[in-house]
Amino acid sequence: MGQIMRVGLFIPCYIDQFYPKVGIATLELLEKFGCEVVYPPNQTCCGQPMANSGFEHLTKGCNDLFIQNFEEFDYIVSPSGSCVLHIKEHLHGSAGIPRKIYELVEFLTDVLKVESLEASFPFRVGIHQSCHGQRGLKLAQMSELMAAPFSKPEKLLKMVKGIQLIDLERKDECCGFGGTFCVAEEAVSVKMGKDRVADHLEHGAEFITGADMSCLMHMEGILRRDGSGVQVKHIAEILNSRL
Repeated sequence: MGQIMRVGLFIPCYIDQFYPKVGIATLELLEKFGCEVVYPPNQTCCGQPMANSGFEHLTKGCNDLFIQNFEEFDYIVSPSGSCVLHIKEHLHGSAGIPRKIYELVEFLTDVLKVESLEASFPFRVGIHQSCHGQRGLKLAQMSELMAAPFSKPEKLLKMVKGIQLIDLERKDECCGFGGTFCVAEEAVSVKMGKDRVADHLEHGAEFITGADMSCLMHMEGILRRDGSGVQVKHIAEILNSRL
């Protein structure tokens, strides 16, 4: 039996505050696959909102604290592609951390090499391929021009019993959230979100899932304002589900 992986669990601010069940599902999934998971209690924001707003020069405190909390672990895993990409590309002060931090889906597929799941979710589900995930972390390449398009989230979801993954017209389109973009360009952001949601609704989705809760949060707001019964659910919750 191989050495147990010691994993530092990095939970982004908005998941900690608004979607704690996503963090719990991530923890339980990692433990199911034999990881020793530790949640450093002093962790805070990774600094992405400041960097995205043009204030990366003010993120030293966030960088230093992140290093202090996570440098000791074999791997760092987070259920957020955007926060992971920020750490990979913008963390200063540690050469090791950017190389050992993973978004949950890529950790399951690329490091743990997951080939089967004891999960069930008997619903019609649409997959949102977030921009940071597919374009930054290369979790998906969906172009019809490719010889072999792939999606790591889709690969994992196909292991879930009872799930029906729906086809979409525009599999790789942005939802319009974009972090601070949704504040600076509210009208454009909302229109993009409505278009993205409509694609799922037109194809009969009961749930919309993805690897970035920030995108799902944006679409959830649109669904609620329209009085829709369609729900959003982070991929960690579906992969950990036993319905």
